[in-house]
Amino acid sequence: MYILGLNAYHGDSSACIYKNGEIIAASEEERFRRIKHWAGFPAMAIEFCLKEANISIAEVDYIAISRDPKANFKRKIITALKNRLSWRNILDRMKNLKKAGSIQEEIAALFSIDPTALNGKIINVEHHRAHLASAFFASPFEESAILSIDGFGDFSSTMTATGKGNQIEVMDTVSYPHSLGVFYTALTQFLGFPHYGDEYKVMGLAPYGSPKYVEKIRSLVELLPNGLFRLNLQYFNHPKKGVKMSWEDGSPHMDVLFTNELIELLGKPRETKEPITVYHQDLAASVQQVCEEVLFHILNHLQQKTGLNNVCIAGGVAQNSVANGKIKLNTPFKNIYIPPAGHDAGTAIGAALWCYNQLEKKPRTAPMLHGYFGSKFDNAYIEELLNRRKISYQKLSGTTFYDQIVNCLINEGVVGWFQGRAEFGPRALGHRSILADPRNNHAKEILNSKIKRRESFRPFAPSILSEYVADYFEQVDDVPFMEKVFKIKAEKHSEIPAVTHLDGTGRLQTVHTGSDARYHALIQSFYQKTDTPILLNTSFNENEPIVNTPEEALDCFLRTQMDMLVMEDIIIKR
Repeated sequence: MYILGLNAYHGDSSACIYKNGEIIAASEEERFRRIKHWAGFPAMAIEFCLKEANISIAEVDYIAISRDPKANFKRKIITALKNRLSWRNILDRMKNLKKAGSIQEEIAALFSIDPTALNGKIINVEHHRAHLASAFFASPFEESAILSIDGFGDFSSTMTATGKGNQIEVMDTVSYPHSLGVFYTALTQFLGFPHYGDEYKVMGLAPYGSPKYVEKIRSLVELLPNGLFRLNLQYFNHPKKGVKMSWEDGSPHMDVLFTNELIELLGKPRETKEPITVYHQDLAASVQQVCEEVLFHILNHLQQKTGLNNVCIAGGVAQNSVANGKIKLNTPFKNIYIPPAGHDAGTAIGAALWCYNQLEKKPRTAPMLHGYFGSKFDNAYIEELLNRRKISYQKLSGTTFYDQIVNCLINEGVVGWFQGRAEFGPRALGHRSILADPRNNHAKEILNSKIKRRESFRPFAPSILSEYVADYFEQVDDVPFMEKVFKIKAEKHSEIPAVTHLDGTGRLQTVHTGSDARYHALIQSFYQKTDTPILLNTSFNENEPIVNTPEEALDCFLRTQMDMLVMEDIIIKR
C-alpha cells in the first residue's frame, strides 16, 4: 500500500511517500523552489517522492492531505458574518479553501493525465489531527498524551488527545480566534520581524533581556480553569478585520496581527531596520516567558486528565525549543517526543499516518528516530559536477578523511558538510550542515559576518556525541532533532563558548552512531584530538533554504568564506 502525504496551499508545503507504513522519502517544497517556507502545491516534492519510491502516480493507493475544507465550515461562515469581515477577506479564504479541495485536479495536471485516471483515493485529514498523528504514530510510545498547538489550521489552533496503539482520541480543542501561535506571531511582528517563520528570532533574542513586562504581556492571554486559554481580543486584528494571508506559489505573507490597543499598551512597534534596544530585548524575554506559562498550563492539565507519563507534541509552537527544554522541569511528564518536522511540513507525514493507522487500522511500524528522508547524491555525481566546473578536489577515506576535516576545524576553519540524505524539517542535523570548532571564541563572529549574514544575537547549536550529554548538560535526555534547549553546566561554558548562548544554554543535538554513523565518526575524531565531543552545527545555507543539491552546496561555498567543502568522500579546499 502506497500513501502519498501532502501539505498543500499552506506554509512549508511538503510531500512524503509511505509503503506499507514505512517512510521512503519526504521533503519540503522550499528545498526545490529555493524560496523559504514556500506555500502552494508541492509539485516538485511530489515528483521527488514518487521517483524515490520508483513508482508512478497511478500506483498510489491513497493521497492524504493535511487540510479538510469541510472542517468547521459552518463556524467559519458564522464567524465571518458575525464579525463583518470584508468581502475581500472572505473571498481570499474561500479561494484558498477551493484550492485545497482541488488536489485531484492539480495532481492530474501535474502528470498530464485525466483526473478520473487517478487510482489513489483522496483523504482529507483535519490540520490538527494530522499534527497529532505526525507526533504520536511516529513516536516510540505505545500510549501517550498528545498536544498539537500552532497558529491556525482548519479553524483550530490547539488540540489535545490521547493515543493508544494505532488510534488517537481527541479530547479538547481551542478554536478561532484564540491561538497561542497568533499571540507569539503578533509580538514577533511588533518586535520588527515581519516575515513568515520569524518567531525563532524572538526566541533567540529573549535571553538578552529580562522579563520586565510579563504583567503587561499576561494581559494579552488568559489561562482558563479547564487547562486551555483565550486571547484578549482587543489586542489582535484577526477577529474583527480579518488578516489577509497569501498562500499562493511563493513565500507566505501575513498582514499585521496587532491592533492600536497593543501599541497603546507597549509603545511604538520596532521598524525592521531599527536598532534593537534593551526594551526590545526585555519585551522578547517577557513574550517568551508568557508563552512558556501558557504551554505548561496546558500540559499540566493534560497530564492530570490523562494520568500518562508520555507526551507527544507537534505544531508551530512545538518548534519553540527553549520552552520544550523546560517541559520536564515544569510538568509531571517524564518522556517527550517531538518529531523532526513538528511544524506544518510535518503534517504531510501526519496525514499519511492518520490514513494508515487511524483509518486503515494498520499496526504501527518503527518509530521515527531520525529525519533523513530527503535528496541524496553519490560520489560519481559529485565528481562529474566538479570536473565540469574545473574544481580541484581530493577523494579520501578512513582516518585520512576525518583527519583532514578535523585539522581544518581545529585551525579555525569553517567546513560545509554535505552527506547522505537531506534532513526533513527546519533544522540541519549533520547532513546539510556548516561546522566549526565550538571552543573557538571567534566562531560566532566568523559565521555571522562572513557566511550566515544574519543577526548577531542568534545562537549556534552543539552537536554532541550522545554518550557525553551528562558531562556537559544539566538535563540528560535524547534530543536527536535539536528540539530542546538545555542548560550547559557552568564549568563547561569556557570550553565551548561558540555554542553557549548568553543565558548559558545550548540547543543540543544528540548524535548516535546507529542513526548517523558518519557524523558520529567525525565528532568522535574531533573528540580524540581535542577532548571535546562536540561540534558547532548550523544549517548549510546563506539566507536561503538549506542546500539540497551538490550544485547549491558548491555555489554557497564559493560565494562565502568557508574554508572547506566536504561532499560524501570528496573534499574541496579553499
